[in-house]
Amino acid sequence: MSAPVGLYSLVDKIVRTRVSSVLNKDVKQFGKKYLFDGDEETCWNSDQGSPQWIIVDFSESVSISQLDIQFQGGFVGKTCWVETVQSGQENFNRVLSFHPQDTNKSQVFPLSDTSSSVTSLKIVFDSSTDFFGRITIYKLDILSNS
Repeated sequence: MSAPVGLYSLVDKIVRTRVSSVLNKDVKQFGKKYLFDGDEETCWNSDQGSPQWIIVDFSESVSISQLDIQFQGGFVGKTCWVETVQSGQENFNRVLSFHPQDTNKSQVFPLSDTSSSVTSLKIVFDSSTDFFGRITIYKLDILSNS
């Protein structure tokens, strides 16, 4: 993935990714591996129900500046937030609430300075524009400026 000028992707520092669900348990077609593959033809698609979530664990402490997410319109998180685990901590703490637009376009969500020294990141989609609560993401990038 190519990051905007002055930012770089933290995807290569991810050691584990977990998701709340996969549509019909079909990981070959809709699995978590498609979140970070850079292919606009593949996606992670959750099963129905709310909330849905994504957790990533990093190989080292990182500083997160922003998230870049491309949903499929009609399957977008409505009420969402980001939680992080700081270095030396064990529990997730909420650092950002956001409300994406119901669109297919890539959307950027800046994180505040509280996102330094992060060892894990959790993105929670508490509700969805889909009646059944499904979320579809074609691209997820986690970016840093340091």
